[in-house]
Amino acid sequence: MQIQYAERIRTLPPYLFAAIDQMKREALSKGADLIDLSIGDPDIPTPKHIVDAMKKAVENPEHHRYPSYEGMLSYRQAVARWYKRRFNVELDPEKEILSLIGSKEGIGHIPLAFIDPDDIVLVPSPGYPVYPVGTKFAGGISYFMPLKEGNDFLPDLNAIPEDVRKKAKLMFINYPNNPTSAVATSDFYREVIAFAKKYNIIVCHDAAYSEVYYEERPLSFMEIEGAKDVGIEFHSLSKTYNMTGWRIGYAVGNREILAGLGKVKTNLDSGVFQAIQEASIVALDTDDSILKEIRDIYKQRRDILYEGLRAKGFEVKKPFATFYLWVKVPRGTSSIDFVAKLLKETEILCTPGVGFGEYGEGYIRFALTQSKERIKEAVDRIGRLSL
Repeated sequence: MQIQYAERIRTLPPYLFAAIDQMKREALSKGADLIDLSIGDPDIPTPKHIVDAMKKAVENPEHHRYPSYEGMLSYRQAVARWYKRRFNVELDPEKEILSLIGSKEGIGHIPLAFIDPDDIVLVPSPGYPVYPVGTKFAGGISYFMPLKEGNDFLPDLNAIPEDVRKKAKLMFINYPNNPTSAVATSDFYREVIAFAKKYNIIVCHDAAYSEVYYEERPLSFMEIEGAKDVGIEFHSLSKTYNMTGWRIGYAVGNREILAGLGKVKTNLDSGVFQAIQEASIVALDTDDSILKEIRDIYKQRRDILYEGLRAKGFEVKKPFATFYLWVKVPRGTSSIDFVAKLLKETEILCTPGVGFGEYGEGYIRFALTQSKERIKEAVDRIGRLSL
């Protein structure tokens, strides 16, 4: 029997983090003392009280049956409480909140609800690879919006050609931004809302990193007047509460857009295990002091790596949010070649910027997902790197 993949699979580029995993395996097989700063998977454990809540919930046989597709009402009510407390945004738990199996799942599925073949989706570059992949799976065409340092890594909406604007059906934005660590202003969000209203474009804001910040709290897109008219916001418990493996998130905002995403989900998945939802209610009701402790750990790591990179002569801006550093590679070197050089000479693994899209070339991304001691060791090794 001859097996042939569908065209949508055959033409996919290698998934960035799968390629990184292969580099990691090869280095470890050779006995490397690898310091892995490549993938944004928190090394800090999930807070104990959340784990304890999960243990208790697992023992409840009511949770062993199929969950509801849209999520337990009590979970959605907890999300509404969190949004009110954090952003002063009012949400209807029944119509304006939808549970997700992690925000990645919702981001990947949203184009299936609204994109027909050859429709255009506005996608940031560099950006999370799932934005263009989800677009491709729906038969859509990605129009890449460059995120450039000169524009504070915000897309220049005025640079989008008029014919593209008229054909675009959906736009992805992401702040605090992965991979650049940029944050967005209220003025930018207002510009996006006006743009979306004028051209009838659905806005999908990925806010997975809103709680990983340092000097100033980032805004929610939903805080801005008119945001609910044009879009939704994706959120995740993964980065906020160190729950990446738990696979739970949610989308909030425009009820018609959420209903469309919900129709896709009812046909493709069966919802989130209710025990995880019960534990997530406890997480969402957690006092902010625990999150501050987590942020303080990342801030210490950020400062160590930032100062070390600057001392070595790298061009890097201090990030005010996320746990990433977006670093320029030496002139004349590709991001992939420099990642390979760094791995070979220092046994440090990071991520090539080009893996996030064409406009990520010239940069590498470091993730602050190792202990302070290991990051200090990484700085020492980088100090000995030949440039």
